Amino acid sequence: MAERVRVRAMMPPGHVRAPVYLRGKEGVIERPLGAFHNPEQLAYGLSAEKKPLYRVRFRMAELWGETAENPNDTLDAEIYEHWLERL
Repeated sequence: MAERVRVRAMMPPGHVRAPVYLRGKEGVIERPLGAFHNPEQLAYGLSAEKKPLYRVRFRMAELWGETAENPNDTLDAEIYEHWLERL
């Protein structure tokens, strides 16, 4: 069974790597992609630690509600672990 996650609904200022339309939405981890230097730190010339990156799958119904044209279609997004809450 795929692990369910929710994208944190944070709204920090600056360069962030979680699209606003995904924040607060639930999906499933499709697969881990490895660990990479945190681009949110690199954008400011900081020393960047490695963070796990995941491909997360969302149903259109979760993203757009009743206005979803094809509610069972999916969207995959690559999201760093610090943006995810395990459900």
